[in-house]
Amino acid sequence: MISTSKSEAWTKLGGKIKRFFRWLIFLFVVFLGVFVYFKYFFTYSEGYRAGLLQKFSNKGVIVKTYEGEMILSSVSSTRDVALASEKFQFTVTNKNLIREFDTLQGENIIVHYRQKKGAIFFRGDSPYLVDSIKVRR
Repeated sequence: MISTSKSEAWTKLGGKIKRFFRWLIFLFVVFLGVFVYFKYFFTYSEGYRAGLLQKFSNKGVIVKTYEGEMILSSVSSTRDVALASEKFQFTVTNKNLIREFDTLQGENIIVHYRQKKGAIFFRGDSPYLVDSIKVRR
């Protein structure tokens, strides 16, 4: 007959509890990593938007980002005035495009964007990240 003392039983139980909490922490870290990836780095949508570039600025207190705003007109008049419109706010991540955006304010443009599910402070205020621009003629 093998007799185990109470201290040996508690030691085995303590080892099982430690193993359980290690697995729990591991699963939490994996879940957190997957959540952050899908929330901030996964491309949810991508496409093109066309409209009038209304504003382009360098914003931020600590981390400066380039933010823009376009007017997307659904109905236009004969005098280049948008009658029914909505605003499209975006962030420019490609540093090579900044000079082009600075010179195109007031112009009709087409931009290609990638939409993320959330915005990160160092990447800009908008979940829409513009990576190319073309002037609309």
